[in-house]
Amino acid sequence: MTIRFLHTSDWQLGMTRHFLSDEAAARFSQDRIDAIKRLGELAKEHDAAFIVVSGDVFESNQISRQTVLRAIEALKTLPVPIFLLPGNHDPLDASSIFSTQEFMEAGEHIIVIRDMQPIPVPGLDDVEVVGAPWRTKHPDSDLCAALLAVSEPSVGVTRVAVCHGQPDTLSPDKGRPELINLAKAEEGIANGHIHYLALGDRHSVTEVGYTGRIWFSGAPVATDFTEDNPNKTLLVELNAERCEVTKLDIGHWLFIAEHFDLNDADDLGRVAEWLVSLPDKERTIVKLGFTGTVNLATAAALDTLLDMQAELFASLRKRERTTELSIAPDELDQDSVNLSGYAREAWDELLAAASTDPEAQDALRLFYRLSQRGGTR
Repeated sequence: MTIRFLHTSDWQLGMTRHFLSDEAAARFSQDRIDAIKRLGELAKEHDAAFIVVSGDVFESNQISRQTVLRAIEALKTLPVPIFLLPGNHDPLDASSIFSTQEFMEAGEHIIVIRDMQPIPVPGLDDVEVVGAPWRTKHPDSDLCAALLAVSEPSVGVTRVAVCHGQPDTLSPDKGRPELINLAKAEEGIANGHIHYLALGDRHSVTEVGYTGRIWFSGAPVATDFTEDNPNKTLLVELNAERCEVTKLDIGHWLFIAEHFDLNDADDLGRVAEWLVSLPDKERTIVKLGFTGTVNLATAAALDTLLDMQAELFASLRKRERTTELSIAPDELDQDSVNLSGYAREAWDELLAAASTDPEAQDALRLFYRLSQRGGTR
């Protein structure tokens, strides 16, 4: 029997980002809820029989009740059963969201994986989901190995395992007790205990091992600059002999970190062209670093460009940590300012200090911009 299902993870509903304005944050939150509904559309479109979520449905167990209720309403719209695994962000502890009355009454097709017992997939014969829920943020053992240890060979049954965490082959810290032993997981597949291992915790789509049956789905909506190939869900077509995995698009948020060499007006023009070319700016988060030496006119034009473009993007910031942009005032700068009295004295003092003092350079930039607006005399 060949089955089709969707594999997703790391929704982290209720996540906030400090660099987003209130307006952009509301859009970010709404798109994460909308991703649930999009999963339902994809399930219909690709004839998927169920959905598994490999942990971190919620950002934490302390999110707002409104977020929980909105999530449940979105889950109710799904046309197929969905299996939710508690992960390290939302473990099945005493404060678990999954133990609230709202979740207990959410509906029969919204299935929380609460133990390691096989769960028959409603409407399908001989198909099971098994999972290893996190009960604490810091388990002291490999939960995936524990799941395989209690699983009998799935004779005549197609079994999908759902786990959360990093395999030992990908983690830089080999001493963490909760790491998934990849060799044991692959052995479980080879022995027929499971036919597919749906992993969560890694926000980038990643195939693990050599079987073709162990995958991270990545986050359905991007969450950070470090992610590679997010905004996806996986369509899995599975039987005992074959496993085919297809990446499907869901989210549209982009996190972009870029660095530019900036030394003159032509370089600034290239920065402007690049910013203008970016699509879907209201769902794009950008941080920029600059290296080079510019005069005050170019520095002021850069500030103006970033200020104007920031109104279009979800977030646009200059990376102070990676920016080494020196200000070297030239004769054109001097000729373009019309200062007298105390303003001229202050300008001259800053000009003298600017070659060695970054704070003086910043003050000169501000001084220059104000002078161009008629703000100084």
